[in-house]
Amino acid sequence: MQHRLPLAQLQDDVGAFAEPMAEAVSRCVHCGFCLADCPTYRVTGEEAESPRGRIFLMKEALEGSLEVEAAARHVDGCLGCLACVTSCPSGVEYGELMVPFRAWSSERRATQRGFSLERLQRRAMLATLTVPSRLRWALRLGRLAKPLRSLLPASLRTPLELLPTRTPHRNEPIPSLQGERRARVGLLRGCAQSLLEPAINAATKAVYARNGIEVIEPEEQGCCGALDLHAGELEAARRRAAPTVLAFARRLESGDIDAVVTTAAGCGSAIHEYPLLFGGTDLEAPARAVAAAAVDCTTFLAGLGMTESLTVKPGRRVAVHDACHLGHAQRETAAPRTLLRAVEGIELVEPGEAAVCCGSAGIYNLEHPEMAAELGRRKCAALEATGAEWIATGNIGCLTQIRHHLTAEEVAPRVLHTLQILEVASPSSTTARRPT
Repeated sequence: MQHRLPLAQLQDDVGAFAEPMAEAVSRCVHCGFCLADCPTYRVTGEEAESPRGRIFLMKEALEGSLEVEAAARHVDGCLGCLACVTSCPSGVEYGELMVPFRAWSSERRATQRGFSLERLQRRAMLATLTVPSRLRWALRLGRLAKPLRSLLPASLRTPLELLPTRTPHRNEPIPSLQGERRARVGLLRGCAQSLLEPAINAATKAVYARNGIEVIEPEEQGCCGALDLHAGELEAARRRAAPTVLAFARRLESGDIDAVVTTAAGCGSAIHEYPLLFGGTDLEAPARAVAAAAVDCTTFLAGLGMTESLTVKPGRRVAVHDACHLGHAQRETAAPRTLLRAVEGIELVEPGEAAVCCGSAGIYNLEHPEMAAELGRRKCAALEATGAEWIATGNIGCLTQIRHHLTAEEVAPRVLHTLQILEVASPSSTTARRPT
């Protein structure tokens, strides 16, 4: 596709993203291979709600032949799941176009329209979800407001419906290593996950300790910037992620850790985008080092190999839900299955439409509740059709979304992070726990 993108201006606006944006536009040949796996196209059947349609609209807007608003409303409707990247034979890196376009278009719309309640709400959500102390208060207030949810608009009702009935607490010390130390890693704590499902990190620490992997959590780390980044709020993403970059870069440079381990797919995906996010800034070099060392918790453990033999009740059926930012963005689908197949008694089952997003997608289910709910229902129907007792996934957003949309009441499957399943599968009665 020929393009006349204003690269000089884009470099001023989106920095290191400018060249990848032009490359993505040039590579798209409108072949249509992306259509089958695009969630919004599957639901609507509209060309403008497909990856190739959105690329055309972004190109026209960037070149000045289409109003920014006309393109932006369709790009805003994209989940950013990157299923199109997996299916694209031309190698279009759609995320490297969509994310900076959101930033570019957001600034232009703000200039044209002035005050925007929509953008104010988005920034308020991001400022809350990325700061645990704020999120804790929001959860408390949200629970108090739940009896009034039927009186609220959908934009406020949906967040209340997704809130857990309680905030789980699990503040346990990092367990002692069992056997010889085989590796030492830095663990990204996470923002929303640390409050909504602290058992994920606790399970990771326990399983790693049993397999000779020492875990540290740098206290000075903060948010990874994923939610801001994928919403197109680039400056906010840099600001939030900077302490995390420095915290892990120092330990990597000193040889204190072997890797940066993430337990949420969205966080891991964002860290791998740091070279573009911090390109041309003072933090570019440390950001590149952290990105190169970042790895999903299942990938690191599967690569090192487990030293323990695990077992569960024979015939335990487990369905794997590949989080989009693990399967499509990080191209990792093998590691979770490798680990689960190593557990004696587990029968792995694969759901239909496995490559299609569940509808969580960062803050998407808060900003686009109707589309997110439709995708959540479809995903849960496919998962429930497997007859699985447990559903394994690798992202807090997916876990929350799937739990919310499961329809079975008496025999609903448990939705767990892969490392939670490995933890509960321990043959040791002193460390085995029932999943919560």
